Amino acid sequence: MTVLLRLPLFLLLMGLSSVSMFLPAAYALAIEEFHDSRSFFYAAIIGLVLTTLIAVAMSNREHNKSAMRQLLALAAGFLLLPLMMAVPFYEAVRTTTFDSAYFEMVSSFTTTGATLFDPTRLSGPEHLWRAQVGWLGGMLMWVAASAILAPLALGGFEVTAAGEPGQAILPGVARSTTSNPGHRLMRSVEALVPLYIGLTMALAVMLLVAGDPPLVALTHAMSVMSTSGISPIGGVENAPSGIWGEAILFLFLAFALSRQTFSSDTRNERGLYYDAEFRLGLLIIVVVPLVLFARHWSAALEIGDEQNALAGLKALWGGLFTAASFLTTNGFLSSEWATAQDWSGLSTPGIILMGLALLGGGVATTAGGVKLLRVYALYLNGQREIERLVHPSSVGGAGLLGRRMRREGAFIAWVFFMLFAVTLSLLTMILGLYGLDFEQATVLTIATLANTGPLIDVAPSTAIDLGAHAWHAKVILCGAMVLGRLELLAVIVMLSPESWRG
Repeated sequence: MTVLLRLPLFLLLMGLSSVSMFLPAAYALAIEEFHDSRSFFYAAIIGLVLTTLIAVAMSNREHNKSAMRQLLALAAGFLLLPLMMAVPFYEAVRTTTFDSAYFEMVSSFTTTGATLFDPTRLSGPEHLWRAQVGWLGGMLMWVAASAILAPLALGGFEVTAAGEPGQAILPGVARSTTSNPGHRLMRSVEALVPLYIGLTMALAVMLLVAGDPPLVALTHAMSVMSTSGISPIGGVENAPSGIWGEAILFLFLAFALSRQTFSSDTRNERGLYYDAEFRLGLLIIVVVPLVLFARHWSAALEIGDEQNALAGLKALWGGLFTAASFLTTNGFLSSEWATAQDWSGLSTPGIILMGLALLGGGVATTAGGVKLLRVYALYLNGQREIERLVHPSSVGGAGLLGRRMRREGAFIAWVFFMLFAVTLSLLTMILGLYGLDFEQATVLTIATLANTGPLIDVAPSTAIDLGAHAWHAKVILCGAMVLGRLELLAVIVMLSPESWRG
């Protein structure tokens, strides 16, 4: 492990991507899809040969000595690795263009989950590869959050107390260890990768027991752990496991609400109950479905169906699961989501789902969006300003939940929100130049920046045909997905000369 982590981060990602191609190749061979098997197997061999040759050529140099270079390698990985990942997918599908295959791989690797293909058009190995690429992207973000973003106070860590100068990011680790980016990367891989794999396997087994076929169970397990929303059957609403499978997935969505569900490296030793992100996420998951349920219930009164208690409970569950799914930027719809709308005769505005996706999940999780911790930082600041209006000379206390925030946390969170809003506006206008109306351009921008691809099919009133757009429009969307995954502050840091002088 130590020898491997001495190699450049981008090279490690190349090798991991190449090795991963053997799984869909073996699956295709088992089901006698020989063309798919050859496509993935040959691509894996070529990728491993290239990786080995480059590794030998660079073996006499030291790498991973700078956190900034690791951040640059991470950005290059999201932009360039999909080119390699798209090769076997393009060869296997045969009826698509390479720019569409590249879009599909960027969407999967950034855990966005937007797709150009109808589920029936792709074979089982091709679906498995999409889910596997998304799963690898989620694992990469888990590791990068601790090893790369946290030491640079990015990705949401800039609003935490641990992000202040002089504070250790990883409690209990010596300074000599945390100051070495290579050691930090190795420690994060050893701590998080086995946990990520174990949780995925446990979820897949539970879905198998609930009644899902092996491919569906594994794909949905990968999708939920990575919050990619990728499904070989068009979503969990079509899964044989039904509501029991959704209940299992609902429990595992908690890992995207807060890092405290699986790690204690963000300085909260008091437990999950005192974690601001987790409590705020639960509040939103409960309140939004209740509001939607009350809205649908009032409509049911008008049509005289208010006495159907079973339909009401199904409608409530549909709202609860869907709200949790979109808040964590997964994007799965409940099988009872349609029941909620049929029961009342009212559809749910897509803007509610877009708002949930924008809020996103927890810091240092696989979820996209602006992150719940930034929202909480702004809430604390607003609460304090209201107190000062009443008592101008008062001295406020942070309390147990507020001590995790740094002094300038609200200001930095507000700057991020403003940058996010400006970026959203610019991308919406750019997409409008390609003939999209305001609604479609807005949905596409939010779906890509928040890494919640299923919004494209759910939120607009009319369906958006992504495949009908030219290649340069797809490239813009790919850039938006990478920007949403890395976050704008990280891009600004990479473009800042002062950062590299340090």
